[in-house]
Amino acid sequence: MKCWNCATEIDTRERVEFRAACPSCDRAVHVCKNCRHYDPAYYNQCRETAAERVVDKERANFCEFFAPGGGIAQAKRIGSQARAQLDALFKKPPGAKGGQA
Repeated sequence: MKCWNCATEIDTRERVEFRAACPSCDRAVHVCKNCRHYDPAYYNQCRETAAERVVDKERANFCEFFAPGGGIAQAKRIGSQARAQLDALFKKPPGAKGGQA
């Protein structure tokens, strides 16, 4: 898993403790933005529907559904893929002129 703040690679072979911190920037690791369920496009910014609401996505929390994963990096990748698909869909054909027909 990469730190949501500085992108330092963090070893997550064992369970991530609630109070764990990034060895590089000392920011909390057990946060929504480091969780594989984090997704800004979903209600409460979480794909896990049974999770309790967490207001500050960058602060340590006690969510039992936390799973190390893509988190914000995954959300950005999905967002950029969606943007590319939309751009391709609405791209004007070569030689087309703007304005009314």
